[in-house]
Amino acid sequence: MELKRLTHLAALLLACSTPAIADIEGSADHPLLGRFGDATISAYQASNYDVATLPSGPIANARAVDNQLELQGRVTRIGYRLPVAHSALEVARNYEATLAEGNFDVLFSCAGSDQCGFGFSRYVLNLGVVFPRGFDRAAFNESFRALLAKRADAQGTAHVFLYFMEDRANNRTLVRQIVVESEPLQLGQVSVKDASALQAALDTDGSVIVDGIFFAADSATIEAESAEALEQMAELLRSAPELAVYIVGHTDNQGSLDYNLELSQRRANAVVEALSALDGIDAARLDARGVASLAPIASNAGDAGRAQNRRVELVLQ
Repeated sequence: MELKRLTHLAALLLACSTPAIADIEGSADHPLLGRFGDATISAYQASNYDVATLPSGPIANARAVDNQLELQGRVTRIGYRLPVAHSALEVARNYEATLAEGNFDVLFSCAGSDQCGFGFSRYVLNLGVVFPRGFDRAAFNESFRALLAKRADAQGTAHVFLYFMEDRANNRTLVRQIVVESEPLQLGQVSVKDASALQAALDTDGSVIVDGIFFAADSATIEAESAEALEQMAELLRSAPELAVYIVGHTDNQGSLDYNLELSQRRANAVVEALSALDGIDAARLDARGVASLAPIASNAGDAGRAQNRRVELVLQ
């Protein structure tokens, strides 16, 4: 989409007034969709490539959902706050008009539990499926509306999910927005340390992070693209027959500590098993240990930091 058209679409919702309360640091409107009037951004999360689960129909039971859409791509989640004088209906109608102007097709829309289902609000706000837990304060009442829209053109495919709710007890109307821009994952962004680089780091620091080891989500299954990193680890061990190392598995802090300790141990075990299957590697030189999220190298507050913390490390015995 041309920049001029993007700017026009974003401006359709923007009012002339300046928000009385500043947006949270690091946040911004999405280029495809501006804000309503004097809304301010109270919550924000953006990922270059992630998974998003969006409701695509009524939800009667938040724990048994079959109306949902699983998407991957660039994901931006924004929480807006408005004066409650702007009803959920008023805000929703403005967004609907803006989306239509931007050639989006509405796939699903609803209002209140009668149309959306009695489990809809809980699924969207409270389970950590659509929005992360603690993303922004939620208001549970019947004054809510939601819609899911899609646009597919030469520039790609984009989905927009919007949830509007009136929180009259706190004199505000809240808007939660997700934009998913579907695009192929760009692989080849991680450079694998060769055996000599691994040895140099061990000599200097006594430990080294092994980039390029990938596991299936919530699993100890090693992905096929890990083959090169495993081979470089094996080459290190072949070139230094006296070397003995701990294979240490690390996770982020999502989920319970007990579960992540077990998962990180299984992942460390899987690496030892994969190395032992390669020629010239004696499993007796490898000691698998899982430490869960107990040794982070970045903040677990965001996706980028959590990705760094999920890692495999070699440590000298």
